[in-house]
Amino acid sequence: MRLTVVGSTGSMSGPHSAASSYLVQARGIDPETGENRTWNVVFDLGPGSFGALWRYIDARKIDAVVLSHLHADHMADIISLQVHRRWYPSGPLGPVLLAGPEGLLDRVRGIDGFAPEEDFEGEFDSVILQDGESLTVGPLKITPYEAWHTVPAFGFRVEGPSEGNPAERVELAYTGDTDTCQRIEEMADGVRLLLSEAGFTSADEVRGVHLTGARAAQLAKQGGVGSLVLTHIQPWTDPAVVVAEAREVWDGAISTAYAGATYSL
Repeated sequence: MRLTVVGSTGSMSGPHSAASSYLVQARGIDPETGENRTWNVVFDLGPGSFGALWRYIDARKIDAVVLSHLHADHMADIISLQVHRRWYPSGPLGPVLLAGPEGLLDRVRGIDGFAPEEDFEGEFDSVILQDGESLTVGPLKITPYEAWHTVPAFGFRVEGPSEGNPAERVELAYTGDTDTCQRIEEMADGVRLLLSEAGFTSADEVRGVHLTGARAAQLAKQGGVGSLVLTHIQPWTDPAVVVAEAREVWDGAISTAYAGATYSL
């Protein structure tokens, strides 16, 4: 299983990166063809991320898009994907799995002003996420965990084959946007890699919105994770500040995400 950071900037696109988007890939058998192929799942599609995704894969080969929540900085570029699938020059590409919280298609319609009766049946097979109810995409098992944010939101635990030994199963977790809560703590328990947002620093006192570097590190420490990758850092925030706050809590492997970073599990 391999994770590629497509976009990592918090709350908006930034000068060095698109907004939140992460590509998870794994090799597995396609039940329709019997062939062993690479499966591509995109977690979140913030502003600028769909175009950036083309640097890493043929966008026609996306198998699923999973949205952690419906704030624009995590899903606004879904309209770029919709246009790509409906109006591709050689003809429509057909529906791709699109999973997200309640109100998913209403939110998609609202971005581009579609009529209420538009169901996107030619572009999306939509699934509404439920806490603890797993999705299977090829060799990947994706389990949503309810987060603590200002709108309905989820983090995800993803299980798939190891890059080094496909017979071995490995796990990563992605927090989406959240503050510390029980379900997110359960999600992070024992994973090899924790991709955690750190949209706030210690200077931000409001709760129920974002993690800080320190709170993300506490998740990693409590869960005994293998490594912590901090993401969703605001363009105006020095990542060194976030890392320093995390280091005060945990002495494990800590890094910050950047566009193009790849992690093999």
